[in-house]
Amino acid sequence: MFRTYKSTTLACYIGYITQAAVNNLAPILFIVFQQKYNIGYELISLLIITNFATQLIVDGLAVKLCRIVSTRTLSVAAHFFCAAGLIMMGTLPLVISETFVALMLSVITYAIGGGLIEVLVSPIIEAIPNDSGSAKASAMSLLHSFYCWGQMAVVLLSTGYIFFFGDGYWFLLPVIWGLLPLINGFVFTKVPLSPSLSEDVGMPVIKLLKERGFVLILLLMLCAGACELTMSQWSSLFAQRGLLVSKQVGDLLGPCCFALLMGTGRVLNSIFAKKINMYALLCCSGLLCLVCYITVSLSDNAVLSLIFCALCGLSVAVLWPGTFSLAAAGYKKGGTGMFGVMALLGDCGCGFGPFIAGMICDAVTNGGGSEAAGMKTGFAFSSVFPVLLIASSLILYFMHKKKKDN
Repeated sequence: MFRTYKSTTLACYIGYITQAAVNNLAPILFIVFQQKYNIGYELISLLIITNFATQLIVDGLAVKLCRIVSTRTLSVAAHFFCAAGLIMMGTLPLVISETFVALMLSVITYAIGGGLIEVLVSPIIEAIPNDSGSAKASAMSLLHSFYCWGQMAVVLLSTGYIFFFGDGYWFLLPVIWGLLPLINGFVFTKVPLSPSLSEDVGMPVIKLLKERGFVLILLLMLCAGACELTMSQWSSLFAQRGLLVSKQVGDLLGPCCFALLMGTGRVLNSIFAKKINMYALLCCSGLLCLVCYITVSLSDNAVLSLIFCALCGLSVAVLWPGTFSLAAAGYKKGGTGMFGVMALLGDCGCGFGPFIAGMICDAVTNGGGSEAAGMKTGFAFSSVFPVLLIASSLILYFMHKKKKDN
């Protein structure tokens, strides 16, 4: 048991499900935090950005940590940090009078684990011995789709739990989810890891940053993170407060369908990516994302808004992996440093996109506007990210075309 690389692959997939729990469980509970502990939009936004800011810092530190600490040790530690943070989220608010402080400590703890998982799991999959390049590509694509399936599981199971047991027992939910990384952490002490795991230094990051095309790729990563997380983090609360639908309906038709369509899009991308122009795909995805944000911000129809919340999942499916593909093709000697700085910019978008939307919502509601108006204003402002993404994709396409023609 746990002696083959199949068990290693499975452990990595569960690792991505763990990261989905870290990023998506708290948004399911935002409404509970508001009602029971009077935590407003500004403080909720602070929880979101703290999560991704912590992951961002860990992303940067992990590259150096990998040189002095074994991959196995860091992988086990990552899962135990996730488990500790989730369990703390369910227990600390019961024993600490300052509930927001308790939640913040929990978020920081599990975000450390989430950041390590993001850095470690993909290289572990890539290093698994396999003679077939297509099999490696398939495993990597499936790995990234597991984040989406994990997000679906978090939404479905957590919503079902609250429906059947009520929000009076919400504190047990993070504890239950904390068991997953706790168990998987022990699994990582046993599974085989490839001896070839080592850091590829590649081009210096300073040299990459002097490339105009790479700077545009970093802008794509920033926008990709903001486009994806702003909708996924706020759609549950928006459905309940802004569209006045029940929590169960809002969660199922909002973030759950978002995750389903995002996962489906990533699987399809892994199958058809070689047959599609990535620049065109990014532009079309950005355009659909723009339509989704504008529709959600302007429509007064709850059903239509929920449909476009879900469609946004399809629109962002290829943004992150597609940008990685462009970087890998354009900068073949980029190495680990290149993907590390891309992950940093992606996490910046993941944190600041939802944070800015929440701050705008808070400003509107504090100014006398309704919660619905505040959230719609936040989504309207967030449409700037797909606009920047489309513009960057077009510029990169013409730069690539000019270089090819010459």
